[in-house]
Parts: sequence; C-alpha cells; structure tokens
Amino acid sequence: MEDRTSGASEFKDHVVQIRRVTKVVKGGKNFSFSALVVVGDGKGRAGYGLGKAREVPLAISKGMEQAKRRMVSIALQGNTLPHFVEGRYGAGRVILRPASKGTGVIAGGAVRAVMEVAGVQDVLTKCIGTNNPQNVVKAAFQGLRKLQSPEAVARKRGKTLEEILG
Repeated sequence: MEDRTSGASEFKDHVVQIRRVTKVVKGGKNFSFSALVVVGDGKGRAGYGLGKAREVPLAISKGMEQAKRRMVSIALQGNTLPHFVEGRYGAGRVILRPASKGTGVIAGGAVRAVMEVAGVQDVLTKCIGTNNPQNVVKAAFQGLRKLQSPEAVARKRGKTLEEILG
C-alpha cells in the first residue's frame, strides 16, 4: 500500500493494490496492470477507482481520475462514525463500528486506506468472508454510503435531535 499525497491537490490517495494481468492472444500474452486506488479529502469525502493500463504509473493515474469522479460524502460525527453499519459486496462483509476518542483506526489494509482518506480517525472494523481488496473496498464504501447523521435521522422521523440522541 502506497501513500501519495500530492502537493498541488487537496486530496490524499492510497494505492491499495497493483496487479499484473495477462490476456492470452493468438500471438502470445499481452501484459498490463490494474491499480486499485482510493482518494479522499480527509474531511468526509472519499472515492475508489480501478485503473488499467500497460504501465503502472498510467494505471494509477487512471484509477485516481475514476476515484475522483466517484467521490461520495460520508456522514461523520467528530472523528468517528455516527453509528454501527455493515457493508456487503460479493462474498465480502465489512463491519464498521464507531470507537471512542483516541482508539485510532483498527482496520486491515484495504479498509484502513479507505478510513484514512475519508478522515475517520477512531473506528473498529472487521472484514468477514473475503480479504480480496477489490471486494473489501467496495463493501466498505457500500457501508459508508448507508451512514446517516443524527440530524438527518431526526428530520426524517419528524423529531428533535434531543429525542433521537436521548
């Protein structure tokens, strides 16, 4: 996992996985690379992208462009998540649990990258079913999309924030 913070951009990005892929054709084998990249602003916005090219730097830049186009806003409560959530994609399940201040990011490689670029500083996570980075990243984003702020829940239920939080 590579951390590349570019000076001109306000985004942080992590290269989660680089794979050499092969296409077998009549004349032999065509090699290319796929790069899974997560990008975020560290303030509650993040996205992921999969770039494919014949050279690694080109695959990374394509993945970064795709990730910037796919950015989603994440409801945060301070430095942690507002509530427990589970994301699923394929055989992968990712459990995301809010943690108290000072806990840190307790997560494996792919989920750790997602949490760091999104700006989540205190969280407990668990990957169940698969540790395939592509499916784990997609499951983590599916879970993050489910998050709702207490204000949004109160508005939806027609109650005050105090009634929701207790």
